[in-house]
Amino acid sequence: MAIIKPFKGIRPPKELVEQVESRPYDVLDSEEARAEAGDNEKSLYHIIKPEIDFPVGTSEYDPRVYEKAAENFQKFQDKGWLVQDSCDHYYIYAQTMNGKTQYGLVVGAYVDDYMKGNIKKHELTRRDKEEDRMKHVRVNNANIEPVFFAYPDNAVLDQLIKRYAATEPEYDFIAPIDGFRHQFWIISDEADMKVITDEFAKMPSLYIADGHHRSAAAALVGAEKQKQNPNHHGTEEYNYFMAVCFQASQLTILDYNRVVKDLNGMSSEEFFAALQVNFIVEDKGTDIYKPSKLHEFSLYLDQHWYSLIAKDGTYDNTDPIGVLDVDISSRLILDEILNIGDLRSSKRIDFVGGLRGLGELKRRVDSGEMRAALALYPVTMQQIMDIADSGKIMPPKATWFEPKLRSGLVIHKLD
Repeated sequence: MAIIKPFKGIRPPKELVEQVESRPYDVLDSEEARAEAGDNEKSLYHIIKPEIDFPVGTSEYDPRVYEKAAENFQKFQDKGWLVQDSCDHYYIYAQTMNGKTQYGLVVGAYVDDYMKGNIKKHELTRRDKEEDRMKHVRVNNANIEPVFFAYPDNAVLDQLIKRYAATEPEYDFIAPIDGFRHQFWIISDEADMKVITDEFAKMPSLYIADGHHRSAAAALVGAEKQKQNPNHHGTEEYNYFMAVCFQASQLTILDYNRVVKDLNGMSSEEFFAALQVNFIVEDKGTDIYKPSKLHEFSLYLDQHWYSLIAKDGTYDNTDPIGVLDVDISSRLILDEILNIGDLRSSKRIDFVGGLRGLGELKRRVDSGEMRAALALYPVTMQQIMDIADSGKIMPPKATWFEPKLRSGLVIHKLD
């Protein structure tokens, strides 16, 4: 069962939300955050990217930066830019991209569910990134930014959410950077909150969609606090961390594409010959060509687009990992032909989220920065859930979720 609870969110007043809200900390660098914050002292970047309050070049891992985050978090509360709700609530957070809306329930997720594997992951995490976010949670004693979960479709919750979505939201704005619509409702009715809690209790698992490092950090800090409290009784707020949970079928996963700097010493002709061992290769001309189905890839090389279709026998339909296009391309192109084995550390490869479009792949190759580009058909949420259920881990750089959650709509304190 998935254990969740409502919580007393810390939120900006309605008239300030567009000044406070921000993109997540990990989708932009320090200078981008500095530019976006500009002279807006209410921007959440002063809490989640507080290095912008120091001279250019200050490391985001400087101890003073973490201390500044806590100082700014307190300042935001003192000035009334963030105000804690007086009662426990669940919240609904809706995002609309390209005419499609997905509705998430903002909940307190149970730390022990993460530690026991009832909250399932599909990516590896790096300890250094975990520790960075753990420091941020510790110093603020709060989950400033939410994590992004998926749950199996549920008709009862779907109807409840639709009922609230027909009412006026607390927040409703178009974000300036992504251009997507973001809406937010407060659930305060005790009966509705009980329905949400009870329906989640029927679910065997929740699934991390995006934010594996934030999930790990939030849960690990909660577990730390359990051990540090001699009077721990299990109902403390630190036993929960903030998550936005979406129905799996509503989520949009975009392609996560690759650009490579070289062909491993081969000519274009030699590279095509190597590809034809495992792929059916077809020249598609100079117009951008997007893969239309699983096991088809688009290659951009020498100002032409090519379709690559994996031959039968190059993947295993019974293996939740081996059937993935990201695994096929990693094994048979990047590793076997180009000798790029470790996608996390290689300097010969870069990754481009699908929101940028295939035109961005063409631009980076045509500029001479990259030699070739490879576009993949996106994975499905069902594939992600199957892999998580099997206990396996997806290859790196496999998923790109859009739209990203905005930060600053609600914050969860650990006491």
